[in-house]
Amino acid sequence: MAEQIGLGVDSNRACEAVLRSLPAVSATTEQTTETVPDEGVPYARISDLESCAGLVIGSPGYFGNMAAPLKYFFDQTSPLWLGGAMIGKPGGVFTATSSMHGGQETVLTSMMLPLLHHGMLVTGIPYSEPAINQTKSGATPYGASHVAGQEGQELSEHERLACRALGKRIADLASKLG
Repeated sequence: MAEQIGLGVDSNRACEAVLRSLPAVSATTEQTTETVPDEGVPYARISDLESCAGLVIGSPGYFGNMAAPLKYFFDQTSPLWLGGAMIGKPGGVFTATSSMHGGQETVLTSMMLPLLHHGMLVTGIPYSEPAINQTKSGATPYGASHVAGQEGQELSEHERLACRALGKRIADLASKLG
């Protein structure tokens, strides 16, 4: 999903998608991996939030809420909040769950809360995007979503289009606001 959102961001020539991931956390809420991996998507740092023009965050859904690593990461952003570093930047959210009724919309709104507290301009996907009206799987006006199923199904065409639409929307807003 992040790669598809990145394609949407990159469709705006003034913007460039930068993908980041987060390390897992243990049951005692400590990071289990401290260093950035040698391969794959690098881990996000607080400084990435300061330097971005717009932000799209994603998480698998767990009981209708964002995953612990994302919550843990945002719990460390008080210095940015105190300095107003994120105020006025566009933000969006995306999720994947194993079932159609896996709490996708509550996961999406749970991720919006820290963005709103940071003063970001949170946006979803408007109903003018055909994928929102035609989907039989994921994609919501709250943000991009995917029904992965128990087997980890591929994105449907509507889910892919919704991801790209969200990325393009954030990039276009960042360009206008920048």
